[in-house]
Amino acid sequence: MIDLRKLKELIRLMVNNELTELDLRDSEEQVTLRRQPPQPVAPAMMPMAAPAAMAAPAAAAAPSPGAAAAPPDGGAAADDEAGLVRIESPIVGTFYSAPNPDAAPFVSVGSRVSAETTVCIIEAMKIFNEIKAETSGTIERVLVANGDAVEFGQPMFLVRPD
Repeated sequence: MIDLRKLKELIRLMVNNELTELDLRDSEEQVTLRRQPPQPVAPAMMPMAAPAAMAAPAAAAAPSPGAAAAPPDGGAAADDEAGLVRIESPIVGTFYSAPNPDAAPFVSVGSRVSAETTVCIIEAMKIFNEIKAETSGTIERVLVANGDAVEFGQPMFLVRPD
């Protein structure tokens, strides 16, 4: 089985060099990585609304469960995360907080973790990858919900280091 750190480095290589496919083979291992080229994002169409509705603040909408609300200014986000360590997704896939639907989550807010603690599973191409904390401390925030799609480098947890 390929080392997760090696896999992370290969993915970084692909992203940094805008590669869409990488195929490596030796006598012991074979790794093939493919990703779709970035798709242009079309601007979203906004429905026409009455003038009174347009004056209502957009911040009144409730954030989706498990998602961290983004503060209006970047400085406040940095203050919220001051001193916290991010656990980021090493791969693109589907986030699972527990080993199976009936089990308790691997970690939750307040859980103590060490570098070897499994914090979640990410399913990628029908392979379930256990993700380790790679840091020690206390889980302060869980930033994704069970079943959410995660991107490479996306923050999943915030940890207050020991």
